[in-house]
Amino acid sequence: MLKIIILILCIGVIGTSLNSAYSQEIGLSTFQETAQLIIDNKLTQETTTSITLLSNNIQEIKIPAEFEQKIKDNKRILAIVVTNENNCVLGVTDQSCILINIDRNPEDKGINAIQDSTKEIGESLIGDINQIFDTNAEFFQAYIHTSAKSNEELDTSGIISGTGTISAVYTMPMEDTHSMYEKISAMLISKQIRDSGGFYNIARNMSNEENAKMSFSIIPTEFTTVSQLRVSITNPVESMIEKSKSEIKMNPLEFFKIKNLNRSEYFSTGNYPLNSIFQIVILSDENKIITNVKGNIIPTETIDEIEIPTEITKKGWIFDPKNGTQIQGKYIFGDSTSINENELKFSLNGIDIQIKKTESDESIVIVAIIVAISIGAAIFYLKGYKK
Repeated sequence: MLKIIILILCIGVIGTSLNSAYSQEIGLSTFQETAQLIIDNKLTQETTTSITLLSNNIQEIKIPAEFEQKIKDNKRILAIVVTNENNCVLGVTDQSCILINIDRNPEDKGINAIQDSTKEIGESLIGDINQIFDTNAEFFQAYIHTSAKSNEELDTSGIISGTGTISAVYTMPMEDTHSMYEKISAMLISKQIRDSGGFYNIARNMSNEENAKMSFSIIPTEFTTVSQLRVSITNPVESMIEKSKSEIKMNPLEFFKIKNLNRSEYFSTGNYPLNSIFQIVILSDENKIITNVKGNIIPTETIDEIEIPTEITKKGWIFDPKNGTQIQGKYIFGDSTSINENELKFSLNGIDIQIKKTESDESIVIVAIIVAISIGAAIFYLKGYKK
């Protein structure tokens, strides 16, 4: 999946436009906005709502070109994360962090060699990072991630954590999320995107919540560099879900405290139906089934074990899988600029959903490529998921 995402990012860099099965020219913008709801009844017993703004275009998220090249030249660098998440690594309390995540060098023998090598890479970058983010972070420790349990359970990428990943950890005074969001977005998010509303405004409002946290990540890949800003809020599961004897009623936008989800006007100059995505992930110890879907369900075709929409001009849900202990749903806007809460409502348990399948078509594979980056962007989240 990661290779597919990297391929698509390259397509985005050159600004390719593709033709769908409906002879409709579909644009792939390098900027993406994703709203994500994670309901974890399996590991943490928490719900996490988040907004992520992502781009691999340094004119949209303004990472200096010289710094981008510097981190791409060092093949051991996996990610750079600036965050005010509590306890970013073991031993850090009530401080914001900068994590420079690197791949372990097999030639480093022993704990001292690993720590020295990690710190050396960190020290070569922290001056630039402090300047870019207007911070004054200082070295705390080299942290060796010894467990991949969360990555295995959640099927995450391992870029942020996991066995073989080492973090050069730098700390600084804790900054409240709203101030951090305002400062970083003003410095690094293009004015055109900030003025275009959409998910950017929702993230801004979320940043005012008492338990809101944010992160800014830079992830170099073989062909490009992905930058993303993410705001998230975590709450206990039980306080957010309406239950009855036979079903669990879901109103996803209620978790975001909004009635409507509006796209960014940044996409108004072209046809970019897949650059705004709503995603829900439900983890449970028991098998669940999606039922009583109030909005539209888009017909799909299975390609490489992934459900791909065969029609993207209309808004609606794609559930993949739609039952089991891990359920994922993606809602695409089609040619709409807004969706309301009623269109996203559904229930868990009940009668299974029947979706008509169509025969394979090469043009659908092209659509699959575009969809993959939109629904696969979660692989880069601090607590993200991948298919």
